[in-house]
Amino acid sequence: MADPKGFLKEGRAVAGRRPVEERVNDWDEVYPDGIGRALLPIITPQASRCMDCGIPFCHQGCPLGNIIPEWNDLVYRGDWADAIERLHATNNFPEFTGRLCPAPCETACVLGINQDPVTIKNVEVSIIDKAWESGYVTPQPPEWLSGRTVAVVGSGPAGLAAAQQLTRAGHTVAVYERADAVGGLLRYGIPEFKMEKKHLDRRLEQMRREGTVFRTGVDVGGELTGEKLAERYDAVVLAIGSTVPRDLGAPGRELNGIHQAMEFLPQANRTAVGQSVEGQITATDKHVVIIGGGDTGADCLGTSIRQGAASITQLEIMPQPGEDRPAGQPWPTYPMIYRVSSAHEEGGERVYSASTKEFVGDGNGNVKGLRIVEVVFEGGKLTEVEGTEREIPADLVLFAMGFTGPQKQGLVEQLGVDLDERGNVKRGADYQSSKPGVFVAGDAGRGQSLIVWAIAEGRAAASHVDAYLTGSTALPAPIKPTDRPLMA
Repeated sequence: MADPKGFLKEGRAVAGRRPVEERVNDWDEVYPDGIGRALLPIITPQASRCMDCGIPFCHQGCPLGNIIPEWNDLVYRGDWADAIERLHATNNFPEFTGRLCPAPCETACVLGINQDPVTIKNVEVSIIDKAWESGYVTPQPPEWLSGRTVAVVGSGPAGLAAAQQLTRAGHTVAVYERADAVGGLLRYGIPEFKMEKKHLDRRLEQMRREGTVFRTGVDVGGELTGEKLAERYDAVVLAIGSTVPRDLGAPGRELNGIHQAMEFLPQANRTAVGQSVEGQITATDKHVVIIGGGDTGADCLGTSIRQGAASITQLEIMPQPGEDRPAGQPWPTYPMIYRVSSAHEEGGERVYSASTKEFVGDGNGNVKGLRIVEVVFEGGKLTEVEGTEREIPADLVLFAMGFTGPQKQGLVEQLGVDLDERGNVKRGADYQSSKPGVFVAGDAGRGQSLIVWAIAEGRAAASHVDAYLTGSTALPAPIKPTDRPLMA
């Protein structure tokens, strides 16, 4: 245990963000000099707050099974080398989760029963940032090659985790990505102000030096068919994500200026790193309405602010959550409470209990407004509140309402794999689909979820692929496809 009285002596503290008026004028991360550096002055006393519980529920809250009390103790003692070794034992990419995960481990922290929980996520990102600076992160190429080949389709967190594990197990792994650069949503979905792409690029360089091959600009399911892929490789891992966006078929949907978030964000991410985008969708000088109150909506909000939007309204159909845990979501579950992201600090208006009735046009085929109405949840359904209908201005409407499953046309259809009742690729306890030798990891099988679940599934699928190819495995399998988090 780090300090037996640490949780009594120290209160919770987190890294301070850069001033709003400064950070909205650039695309850099919202923390000064990166979050790892910003945390170093406070992280040792924060690590000391860990109580080394007899039953550490943070383990259950984390899909990766991170050994949190152990690396908290090591950080408190200043043993950064052992801390990153312990962290990497369960998490391939803590620099991603330390920046992007909503930290269900913290809401499961035992200290959080009646105090503020340990800043687990902050300790995690401090460990990995310190490790990169200190040269503790090095390539780990396999000692021998198995002679077996694996294709991983998709280079998001699930695909990258599976690829790294399988490469280190000695297999020859090729990662296929249809975009022009590796990373999936990490590259073109997550804005720079949340995670600068240098963190992704240096991890990819480590993977290349370990032996993983990346093939970008390849449309698997198009020029390279599923049949040919399955013939060419001994095993295939589908990590294609949940990419079919949820739509809203209200009257006026056909008007110009209405887009999915994943049309808007990738273009903004490209220009943020110096690329040019012809016909870019921008929020500059426009009244922007974002439909959806989750993380993707917040990403659209922060991006629109940096592009100079005239106004931004974020709509959420559900009522505003409270500040405290609801009675039906007790510790250690992940509660639905009111949260303020860095983007919400920067501006925009959040409107709850709002449903869109119609997109209003300007007579020339362009959207100029939304007709919305207040709704309440009664008798198991949403009901409009009479007399609350109103119109709000909108020159740009962005849908951030989530995704309904993986793309079926092309690869999935060609492979002939079964789908489950939600339209995801069906898999067994060994992550194998109905087609032998074809495995599924991440959102393509689980449905839209968190980055930490994607990495955990990539690691678990890799262990089953290894066993399929060689008859046994030493790779850890942290979760089963049927596992569920402590989240309501």
